[in-house]
Amino acid sequence: MAGGDRLSESSLCADEAQAPERYHGSEPLNLELHALRSQLESTVSPGGLIGVSLRMRTIHNLIDKARDHAFSVIILGETGTGKELVARCIHNSGSRKHSPFVAVDCSSLTPALIESELFGYVRGAFTGAETNKKGLVEAAETGTLFLDEIGELPRELQAKLLRVIQEKEVRPLGSTDAKPVNARFIAATHRDLKHAVDDGTFRRDLYYRLNVFPIAMPPLRERKEDIPLLVTAFLTKHADSMRPIETICQDFLRSVMSHDWPGNVRELENFVARCIALGSGPTLRDEDGCLIPEEIGNNTLAETDTQRLDSIERYTIVKALKETNGDKIAAARILGIGKTTIYRKLRQYGQNPI
Repeated sequence: MAGGDRLSESSLCADEAQAPERYHGSEPLNLELHALRSQLESTVSPGGLIGVSLRMRTIHNLIDKARDHAFSVIILGETGTGKELVARCIHNSGSRKHSPFVAVDCSSLTPALIESELFGYVRGAFTGAETNKKGLVEAAETGTLFLDEIGELPRELQAKLLRVIQEKEVRPLGSTDAKPVNARFIAATHRDLKHAVDDGTFRRDLYYRLNVFPIAMPPLRERKEDIPLLVTAFLTKHADSMRPIETICQDFLRSVMSHDWPGNVRELENFVARCIALGSGPTLRDEDGCLIPEEIGNNTLAETDTQRLDSIERYTIVKALKETNGDKIAAARILGIGKTTIYRKLRQYGQNPI
């Protein structure tokens, strides 16, 4: 492992990461970031998936087995666990890496638009169809079509998608001619599709067609030994010239690792970004995290506390919008909130929070 003796003194071994209660001593120990960054650089996957825990090593092995095959993959797991990253890893490490990776959020497209977006249309297919338009299925060409939140796909479109996957061809709206499809299909969902099949909201035949190679993403609470590397990655991603971080306080990491993170990796990333913005000095400290109350369940907050929380919320939304170049739906996904929530907040900010 890079870093020599200094790494053994200042970084985290797997045993320490699994037992954060060991981080006790007369003085807080600051963990040097250069050692963690060296480890991060040597372990990050082609798709950006981070993790060296046993659970994540299993995921990496499954990715390695799936990458060069053409069969369908379904990725299961809670919101924020990194399902799209797994899909990108499969694509970027396999034989299709030089072809398009097309991601479709099935939950963000309205039923009236999703069919034309997926399958395309020809001129005159409906009012306003003035030209031919290639659908996302066809746009994936010899690459990968990633169907995120497949459990939200309306049942009437599930049959059409099933036919595309089975017959390897797509028929645009208004056309009598089918076009060949050579894309690989990877789906993801946080829902229990078996339950959805039983209650009739998801087609059984489509479920079995997609469930050729299932990958179950573990929640962050089940792989806490990956937290030091994740925090390091997010410190780099959200680096702020106003506050360059050089070390991480032991107490900070112990507090972070004691939390269950119900929002998983996405919640951890947002937390690290807020800590960078709200703290001071070159060391990430426990006090930085304490500035963010986990729950606001009472009405006893002082006016200054409320104002501070509003400021934090506004900052977080603005930063997410900057990272997504103003894409509100993408920003909402990063923040782990509904798209209606982010639109409502933007109205509160006068439509232009930046």
